[in-house]
Amino acid sequence: MARTAKTRKAKPHTPSKTIDNTGATELGKPVFSQPEPTEDPKKFEVKHPSDNAAYKEIDELNKEHRIAALPFPAPRGLPEPTLTLAAALGTDASALQKRLTANGQIVFHATGDTGSTRGPETQNLVADKMVNDFTDDEKERPMFFFHLGDVIYSFGEAAYYYDQFYEPYRNYPAPIVALAGNHDGMVAPNTNATTLAAFLENFCASEFEVTSEAGGLARTAQIQPGVFYTFEAPPFLRILALYSNTLEDPGVIADDAIGDSQLTYLEAALNRVKSEKFGGALVIAHHHPAYTAGSVHGWSEQMLSQIDEVCSKTGVWPHAVLSGHAHNYQRFTRMHGNTQIPYLICGNGGHALARLMRKKGGASLRTPQALQVKGHADKVMLENYDDQDYGYLRVVATASQLRIEYHPASDGEGAKTPDDFVTVDLASRKLVHFTGS
Repeated sequence: MARTAKTRKAKPHTPSKTIDNTGATELGKPVFSQPEPTEDPKKFEVKHPSDNAAYKEIDELNKEHRIAALPFPAPRGLPEPTLTLAAALGTDASALQKRLTANGQIVFHATGDTGSTRGPETQNLVADKMVNDFTDDEKERPMFFFHLGDVIYSFGEAAYYYDQFYEPYRNYPAPIVALAGNHDGMVAPNTNATTLAAFLENFCASEFEVTSEAGGLARTAQIQPGVFYTFEAPPFLRILALYSNTLEDPGVIADDAIGDSQLTYLEAALNRVKSEKFGGALVIAHHHPAYTAGSVHGWSEQMLSQIDEVCSKTGVWPHAVLSGHAHNYQRFTRMHGNTQIPYLICGNGGHALARLMRKKGGASLRTPQALQVKGHADKVMLENYDDQDYGYLRVVATASQLRIEYHPASDGEGAKTPDDFVTVDLASRKLVHFTGS
């Protein structure tokens, strides 16, 4: 894949090579990046052994139906745990809202499935291009990175947070908030590990602190209230983040094993959207996708049905749905009544790519293509995909529109034209041309 040459001067960083899961240093304010840019690492500090034996055992347990969704700690602030962009930035909420209003928009990044077990190269491709977006004019610069899950492979181990998270984003000068993916909560067979332990330490801290996993790099742990929460940046944006648990497939947000706390949360969050007459962009995000096309990962039909039920009950539907999990980019349009809802998968943030192939003949898929959705009244179209490149989403929310762009890393760090995009009119909930802020 082609890359543009770096023009910035960089100083090498010598990390702490002792990485454990104990101890943290409280700072009282957030820190996001190194004081000066540093060079991309050429290798991991901690060798990642093969997980083949563990996956073989997991496959056998799956065949025997002996793996179920795992319970997780309740978030802070129920029934609607909430994190604001102002809190994540450690800044005054009123001043931030005035700044966003003056800009006429908010911009953020999103991608998932970033942690590579083979080395830093593929994740660096995406991270470097994302960092280059901060050379834009102020109103076009991203305010945060919303990670779509699977931060760490293969089992969310604290030992790999330095190589797979802190080092790749050491130059990313903004907050990173995250969904927990199945690999972030998955527990390797025959271990005493606790599900989500390292994720909760590094993303759901109660105070801004530097964890030992950061290895001396300048990024504080995030202060998310838990693994499901509302992330809001008034006046333009509200993201409802759900945790779709630890199975390879399907995604699970509610069942007998984990309860229905996320459905209670979702109903409370959607009712608040309605009661406050929130006029900005409403996004639902979960790691496992509702739909996939030809991927090794399947659909999460029960999860989709449960979310639909709450949306129908409250009368509030999202303007877009973001997911990861499938290791590629896919964009769907769901025709729901008189509205159109984009569903996007961006699971090619650095981990292994997965090709989309027709079941017969091995030929590539041609778009647009209608999905055959059994028992689903709404028509769903696969509009576009990329299974060749690593990449990310650049999302722009204005007072009247939500625009989602897809940028492959192979275009080069300095390329600013997306390879795919979709725009939703917030009022009509139909797909339109972008008119800008």
